Amino acid sequence: MTTGLAFLQAIVDGSTPPPPIGATLGFALVEVAEGMARFRMTPGEHLYNPMSAVHGGVACVLLDSAMGSAAMTTLDGQRGYTTVDLTVHLTRAIRADTGPITAEGRVLHRGGRVITTEGKLTDAQGRLLAHATGACLVLEPR
Repeated sequence: MTTGLAFLQAIVDGSTPPPPIGATLGFALVEVAEGMARFRMTPGEHLYNPMSAVHGGVACVLLDSAMGSAAMTTLDGQRGYTTVDLTVHLTRAIRADTGPITAEGRVLHRGGRVITTEGKLTDAQGRLLAHATGACLVLEPR
């Protein structure tokens, strides 16, 4: 089996298909390294809530994906992970005219059973749109 980092790199390279959620919401994994993952998307009106802004859940999905993937980069091919905690702070409205946005996740601590992470969501000018912390539980092989 391949490591988490190698698997995610294959998605970035296009040699492994991405998970369907990316196509559904329009985001893609664009960069990975040990303990780090970046996703990018360009938001549109199809993601709007009744307040004419991108639904906050989109920021949550992007940050959870980035932080979870950052955790995955630290795993061997035998173990998986699942998010057990996610706290997101939305700091600026996201709209269709915001342009491309990037979610970056980083591992803060890699324990034996729990991996803690942090993430930030920014626009192309580097303005903070949201930030998050999270924890992933390492799943042992079955």
